Amino acid sequence: MQPTHEMFDITIIGGGPVGLFTAFYAGLRQAKVKIIESLELLGGQPAHLYPEKIIYDIPAYPAITGEVLTSQLITQLERFYTSFCLGEEALELERCMDDQGKPYFVLTTTKGQHYSRTVIIAAGNGAFRPRKLNLEQAESYEANNLHYYVNNLKQFENQRVAVCGGGDSAVDWALTLEPIAKKVYLIHRRDEFRALEHSVQRLRQSQVEILTPYVPSKLIGQDNHLQAIEITKARTDESQLLELDHFIVNYGFTSTIGQLKNWGLNLHRNAIQVDSHYQTNIPGVFAVGDIADYDGKVKIIATGFGEAPLAVNHALHHIAPDKAVPHLHSTSLFEDSSH
Repeated sequence: MQPTHEMFDITIIGGGPVGLFTAFYAGLRQAKVKIIESLELLGGQPAHLYPEKIIYDIPAYPAITGEVLTSQLITQLERFYTSFCLGEEALELERCMDDQGKPYFVLTTTKGQHYSRTVIIAAGNGAFRPRKLNLEQAESYEANNLHYYVNNLKQFENQRVAVCGGGDSAVDWALTLEPIAKKVYLIHRRDEFRALEHSVQRLRQSQVEILTPYVPSKLIGQDNHLQAIEITKARTDESQLLELDHFIVNYGFTSTIGQLKNWGLNLHRNAIQVDSHYQTNIPGVFAVGDIADYDGKVKIIATGFGEAPLAVNHALHHIAPDKAVPHLHSTSLFEDSSH
């Protein structure tokens, strides 16, 4: 059967750093590329979980934030047209043949179907979602000033901010916000924090008001805008009211490979086993980044960046086995190499 929908050479599942660089290299190879990302924004975990935190193991960058890294990768990718499908989670994969006997895939997501000659999975640890606050009306405030991750620090300038959580992320956000916000509270259900000792020491020396052992017990607001929270001391009826402008809940995130586990892929501890070409046991389906597993794998972003070109080259070889892989030097590809 000849597919009637738009066909892509490579469809990349995952719009994190490795997925973005995979798309860029595919653009260098003049492939027709699509990215499918489960979140509404690109950048993956570095952009959503720690946009303002420093990453130290990106080549040529002694230090770079998750937000800047994402911005740079997107700017790099803008040289080439890439189709983006955001807010879509991959559900099913079907391998088909066209009238010329050439294989292709029909990829079904939460929003529709996509057609591609090959698929490269760059989904990191899988689709991830925040552990949400289990209180009445919490969902109604999420579009305004109840946050599960932070993308823009400016919105907290001279504001009263409460952070809830006891791990590294919660402590780091409280410390980051202290010089920006008018007032910062850190609420945790235990007296002891799980964060690094150095961070906890800085916290106790800061102006952040530590409220332990307390848990949020009630949300108070109007017109879907949160105005105050009630917090209750653990194992007591003692409570107090905090008026605030923003509430950041940092209970961590859950990640799952979702329906990918039903695709017939060889899995090892929720990672996809690949060969030396980064191809899975399904011909035409490749995996790179943290979700790819092989002996000696080092799970850092730089490893995924190195895997991407090889996976792209072998994906294109899968499409056209008789076509030689060119030796690419990026400096010779653009007339103006200064951009």
